[in-house]
Amino acid sequence: MFIERPLNYFKAFYKGATWRLNKDKKIIYLTFDDGPVPEVTPKVLDILDSYGIKATFFCVGQNVEKYPLVYKEVLDRGHAVGNHTHNHVKGFACNNADYFANVALAAHFIDSDLFRPPYGRIKPSQLRELKKKYTVVLWDLITRDYNRKLSPEYILINIKSLTRKGSIIVFHDSLKAEKNVLAVLPRAIEFWQKKGYQFGLL
Repeated sequence: MFIERPLNYFKAFYKGATWRLNKDKKIIYLTFDDGPVPEVTPKVLDILDSYGIKATFFCVGQNVEKYPLVYKEVLDRGHAVGNHTHNHVKGFACNNADYFANVALAAHFIDSDLFRPPYGRIKPSQLRELKKKYTVVLWDLITRDYNRKLSPEYILINIKSLTRKGSIIVFHDSLKAEKNVLAVLPRAIEFWQKKGYQFGLL
């Protein structure tokens, strides 16, 4: 469970990042990482539209560059977007100058003041600098839909047990996550609706 929900000491390492919002209100925030891709993103958008829900898509700049019409579709359907670097780079494995350059390159294609580091891995020095321009958004619950070894049923059990007021929840609109996200998302939304959750936009 510590993978799905980060431990408090881990959160303390990233001071100033946003992990959860409105802890006293029954609102959750759906986010999707690693897109857009034409095979998955439009299907996710269709699911969200069918329930009248808006979400935030943290986009990889390289994908936006390759698939501008899919990116435009995300915006045209009323969703928010965020910067997820240009090449999905790990902050821990990258010197600061190269990391900031990669984020800046993505910003040429993604107009947003939201940023999420890929894998949630970012050096404190990188976070301090990016906070000057971006709201750095991490998460309260990551579904791990990208893990093909996990079944939709297992993922849904974790979602049901770990969702709480103000949760920022991560799915992925990527090829790796396609099977799980498309299977889990409608069932999760219906669970949240039955529990009386509203859906906020970052």
